[in-house]
Amino acid sequence: MRDDQASPGDQESPGDGSFLPGPGRKAAGIGSLPCSHRKERFMKALWFLCACFAVITIVFILAFLLFDAYPLIFEIGISNFLAGTVWNPTGVPPAYGIFALIVDTLLVMLLAMAIAIPLGVGSAIYIAELAPDRVKAIAKPAVELLAGIPSVVFGFFGLIVLTDFIRVTFDVPSGETWLAGSLLLAVMALPTIISVSEDAISAAPNEFREGSLALGATHWQTISRVVTPAALSGITAAIILGIGRAVGETMAVLMVTGNAAIIPDPIWNVLSPVRTLTGTLGIEMGEVAIGSTHYHALFGIAVVLLLITLAINLLATVILARIRERHRGGTPVSPGGAKNRSWHWLSAPIRKYGAWLAGGVLGLAIGVVFGLPALLAALLGYAGFRLIRGHISQDWTQRVAFSLITCCIIAVLVALGIILFDIIAHGLPFLTWEFLTAPPSNLGRSGGIFPAIVGTMYLVIGAIAIALPIGIGAAIYLTEYTRETAVTKIIRTGTDLLNGTPSIVFGLFGFSFLVIFLGFGVSLIAGQITLALMVLPTIIRTTEEALKAVPVSVREGSLALGATKWQTIRKVIVPPAVTGIVTGTILSIGRAAGETAPIMFTAVVFSTRFLPDSLFDPVMALPYHLYILATNVPGADGQKYATALVLLGLVVAFYALAIWIRYRSAAAHKG
Repeated sequence: MRDDQASPGDQESPGDGSFLPGPGRKAAGIGSLPCSHRKERFMKALWFLCACFAVITIVFILAFLLFDAYPLIFEIGISNFLAGTVWNPTGVPPAYGIFALIVDTLLVMLLAMAIAIPLGVGSAIYIAELAPDRVKAIAKPAVELLAGIPSVVFGFFGLIVLTDFIRVTFDVPSGETWLAGSLLLAVMALPTIISVSEDAISAAPNEFREGSLALGATHWQTISRVVTPAALSGITAAIILGIGRAVGETMAVLMVTGNAAIIPDPIWNVLSPVRTLTGTLGIEMGEVAIGSTHYHALFGIAVVLLLITLAINLLATVILARIRERHRGGTPVSPGGAKNRSWHWLSAPIRKYGAWLAGGVLGLAIGVVFGLPALLAALLGYAGFRLIRGHISQDWTQRVAFSLITCCIIAVLVALGIILFDIIAHGLPFLTWEFLTAPPSNLGRSGGIFPAIVGTMYLVIGAIAIALPIGIGAAIYLTEYTRETAVTKIIRTGTDLLNGTPSIVFGLFGFSFLVIFLGFGVSLIAGQITLALMVLPTIIRTTEEALKAVPVSVREGSLALGATKWQTIRKVIVPPAVTGIVTGTILSIGRAAGETAPIMFTAVVFSTRFLPDSLFDPVMALPYHLYILATNVPGADGQKYATALVLLGLVVAFYALAIWIRYRSAAAHKG
């Protein structure tokens, strides 16, 4: 859509055929005006309620968490809760300080970002600026498939392979450490950082590149000094979203960090076990007595976690909103222009102190490898960087930079390949027809996973059946019935915040509201509703983008022929957008099928030989079955890998289908 065109929601035509004579209205298939007006008002009110659902949900989640956490103010005290360094709910006397948990969460996140940011931004630059079309056609879907791997599969791989590698390499008693958690989180955050950064870099106007090259700059100088600063706000948003992903992750860190609620001593000891806020909720919520001080303290942790992630995602939302406003305004953002001054505070220090940053990172790496003091290593790294930098040409600088950027994308693809190869190679020999069609026996060491497969499908089908109509209705209202007003911004912000809410928080909300307050118990329907709330933002966003892609002229033509607003939406706008809606639905199915944290307190049991008879029966599910096999059932290695392979194949198949549909749609559009 051109910048001088009205947005879909800005149509002022009455859209009810009132400007046509009677025969014209009859020919257009429009009934009596009073009936038409009532139907239009009803549909608009219905879609408005759907759009408000995300805001209502996030308020409900926060309200119920606060309701269950409120008693800890009197029983523990806010200061003791936040500043206490000991978390030992079963001790005598019990201790409920979460300061160590907060520090551990931040440490795991910071190291993960230190790994993921250079790899992610480097990979994004490669895909956007350097990759040939054939390589790009492979790299982008590979990154998206990496995003589709369930967190419990990452955790399983980390528990079986990564922790053993760390134990042997560093000669420590256990590989379940801060380092293992950060490495896994770095890989899990990469798809978010790469995708958003690549979009921001690709959106930089071509005239910036052309002007820089015309002035004699090298390709690398153009990328580093013109294109990247112009995309800095988008890259910043990508990093913030990656941080939110790392802070809110549950299953992977729960399985590989050792879960010791201590602050590493010394603080930089990456081989120390740690425990995060999310890991604490995942471990202890299932065993706590309802209404106890321990119970209220866990909900207090959930409130702290939710507030942290909401703040992170709200910041990213503000940044991305500013980017969209610039693009809608049609004003390109120059690296040093007035439109980019708000980001100069960030880009200028990066440019000015880049040598310090590079030298410091290099020095710290030397310190880790050779055991040198960190400060001495940083100084040596900085001095070496400055010495080399002053004696190499721009041509060699470009070669080195492009080599490092290429290594970034290679590292990402190698990580994906290692995970896939390990699971496929070890799981395929145990993947038999009996395994797929029989119920489990001997605590999952033998038999099959048929009830888990069916239970997973029940959960996914129910979640999509709930979320899809609400999500489509919300997108229709936001796109077709309203301008960009304060109400619209609140709805969009609520959707974004709901999208950034950690999955474990959805699980606690489902447990508090559905299982206990509404009395559903641990049941299929409680899990379906919880998963529906989790995938709702994805459906809203993808449907909204699909509806916006329909040309405004199509709407105007339909309304000019006398169709009502709802007739235009139903018969003219929605059909061309079906491909995008289907893509969003498939992505939501993939995400719902791979989640563990939202259902572990609301819907699932580890083992049952029978399928549920009603919506109020608990079910088996592949993610939870894999988690219990990996952490609590020794002697079931073959079953673990085969279960992981089935879950991975199921989820990746959904994501691959969505990518294929999008690719075919783009090809048809170009044709």
